[in-house]
Amino acid sequence: MKSIALNLIIAASFALAVAGAANAQEALANSSGCLNCHAVDTKKVGPSFKEVAAKYKGKADAEKVLVDKISGGKDHPAVKASPAEITGLVKWVLATP
Repeated sequence: MKSIALNLIIAASFALAVAGAANAQEALANSSGCLNCHAVDTKKVGPSFKEVAAKYKGKADAEKVLVDKISGGKDHPAVKASPAEITGLVKWVLATP
């Protein structure tokens, strides 16, 4: 019985940590200007994050391609985020269900 309770506590803690990380990434996307043109599930000026995740799903170089595209400013407006933050945002977008 104790192991079931412990497993439930561990699962709940993991779920809260994942939700907290997602909220932090969404806050970063907002403060970096990403949400001016994108939304998680609806098209705005740019595609939704769900559309981006679907387009790059299964592509081994997806993270690198998107980081380069966003960082380069050639095919994408400049963002107010560090290279590490851009990488985190890209990972978050690619994990969008």
